[in-house]
Amino acid sequence: MQIGVNTFVTDEGISGPKLGVALEERGFESLFVAEHSHIPASRQSPYPGGGELPRVYYRAMDPFVALGAIAAVTERLVLGTGVTLLIQRDVIHTAKEVATLDVISNGRVVFGVGVGWNLEEMADHGTDPRTRGALLDEQLRAIRQIWTEDLAEFHGRFIDFDPMYAWPKPVRQPPIYIGGGEAAVRRAIRHGAGWLPIAVTDPAEVPAQLAPLAGRDLPITVLGAAPVPALLDAYAEAGAERVTLVLPGLPESETLRTLDKFAKVAERYLS
Repeated sequence: MQIGVNTFVTDEGISGPKLGVALEERGFESLFVAEHSHIPASRQSPYPGGGELPRVYYRAMDPFVALGAIAAVTERLVLGTGVTLLIQRDVIHTAKEVATLDVISNGRVVFGVGVGWNLEEMADHGTDPRTRGALLDEQLRAIRQIWTEDLAEFHGRFIDFDPMYAWPKPVRQPPIYIGGGEAAVRRAIRHGAGWLPIAVTDPAEVPAQLAPLAGRDLPITVLGAAPVPALLDAYAEAGAERVTLVLPGLPESETLRTLDKFAKVAERYLS
């Protein structure tokens, strides 16, 4: 099992490039970054984690710009999104962004996507929350067309474009992972994609959590685990491909100390 980190890259914490270098130096396999284009001031949608919305949500940088900078100063680090809010994005532009990042990183991209939770944020992008799952399904099919076909074409309910040319093509087709719970599992199965569940806190709950994909040859990356050896061992035994440890948005010196602690906990899994 591989060990990575997931975090918000912000204008107030450690810079993306310095974080990427620090992760490679300590043997971490991957970095997954979150996305929010903005946070509506209304705050009607409750934060899924409960309580006040953490400050990092307001300060998140664009994931692909940040990961592009990180790609330039790293050689092995897998660059993931955890998750891209694809339903709030133009599908053609996003296909090009992901492919470009994959080319400049020499094939190190993992494309995590999700339907999101902030209904007002979606509405600001013109996305109807009631149909966001169906929209995401079409977007994923369209993106694969753009990545793999020299002359790409797609006609659906939400996404519609005539034959077109779009380069660059990815070095490899970036693996797609679907973030979320039961609906995400079903979507991952339909699309032959990986699954990005949020980590549980009790190691005893791990087998039941990952059971929906038991017997299927689909990869699982677990997001946001606590640095607890028993929890990591439980995920390894249950067959997770990768677990990411949740890294708070901290200044550089505090981040480096936290990564040192993470590395000691996960030492047996680090390269």
